[in-house]
Amino acid sequence: MTTEPARRDMIRNAMKAPYLEREEEHQLAIAWKEQQDQEALHKITTAHMRLVISMASKFRNFGLPMSDLIQEGYVGLLEAAARFEPAREVRFSTYATWWIRASMQDYILRNWSIVRGGTSSSQKALFFNLRRLRAKLARNGDLISQPDVYQEISQALGVSTKDVALMDSRLSGSDTSLHAPVSDDDSGSATRMDFLVDDRPLQDALVEESIDGNRRTSWLRDAMQVLNERELKIIRKRKLSEEGATLESLGNELGISKERVRQIENRALEKMKSALVSDNRADLASYA
Repeated sequence: MTTEPARRDMIRNAMKAPYLEREEEHQLAIAWKEQQDQEALHKITTAHMRLVISMASKFRNFGLPMSDLIQEGYVGLLEAAARFEPAREVRFSTYATWWIRASMQDYILRNWSIVRGGTSSSQKALFFNLRRLRAKLARNGDLISQPDVYQEISQALGVSTKDVALMDSRLSGSDTSLHAPVSDDDSGSATRMDFLVDDRPLQDALVEESIDGNRRTSWLRDAMQVLNERELKIIRKRKLSEEGATLESLGNELGISKERVRQIENRALEKMKSALVSDNRADLASYA
């Protein structure tokens, strides 16, 4: 990063650099374009550094170092020199202005907040013009309510009122560290990071549980195929219902003793276990 004395020297030297006449500028641009003449490039960029500095001063209210803005503007100046076509008979300053501004704006969008803002043309227009338009409307005093302000700005910039409201909220607040305490009491106060913890299972665990659940359901369905009608009825009412029927109630329903129900249940479970082991020996081994 450029130090303050170095920045002042750079600005001083830029202001001392001579202006280029149209014909001289044209010849230097041809020399750089056709012959890659570094001296010609140096003269062009030096003569236009005051343009970079002037434009950087327009963005100083975004809270970023002036020296960084100038350096980014210089990058845009070099990009303009690389793309400039002398044959178009356009002054270099007119062409370079767009590239200088674009380079500075990209730098501001990357560094103004740790949360990256939108990079579309409409989002850029909102970011760089919202404050100016709000101030202008406030001076005019024609609009009072916030919805009216948002509506006026959305029409002026060709964006939705929702985008205007979102950008306004972003510009109104500053970044807050997740490690900052929630309250002003520093004595062991919880931080915002503490409230980001999600106790729910991870997605891979949920997927694994779902796959295993479907597999076990399939095994159970196949194993129940070996049961006769009475065994199937007892297993369903004893093991697969929410309430779980008692031995006595099933005995009364089937006209047998509760001890006989218990015996049929045990036999059915053994039959199912044998069927499971026989049909799914390889899969069961993976669970061991």
